[in-house]
Amino acid sequence: MNIEAVRTLFSLFSDDEYSQEYEPFIALSLSEVGKMLLPDADEDDARLNFLCAASANYRLQQMKSALGNSEYTYAGKKTGDKYSSFGFAEKMLRDYYQLCSDLIKPQNFTFISFSSKEDL
Repeated sequence: MNIEAVRTLFSLFSDDEYSQEYEPFIALSLSEVGKMLLPDADEDDARLNFLCAASANYRLQQMKSALGNSEYTYAGKKTGDKYSSFGFAEKMLRDYYQLCSDLIKPQNFTFISFSSKEDL
């Protein structure tokens, strides 16, 4: 993964010029993605830069959303989550997870339990 490429893509995704205050988001995403990599994955695959940047943007938008920064339309009405920056960041992150599915461990697990007749 190329940290400079991740920073550039992060700026593009977040629509904000990169500054040092965003470095914790970048570092967290690099660490998360690094831990997800399959043992034989190519760490220099360009798709991983996009995944890291999307992850960092997702965390930034999540933080902004938690701080109560609501988005409003021109008429002053609050937009729904469907059209929020956080909602779009989440969709983009899911797309990049899918794009990198052959490089990373699966992120979605379904846990199924079985009960005996006595438990019913």
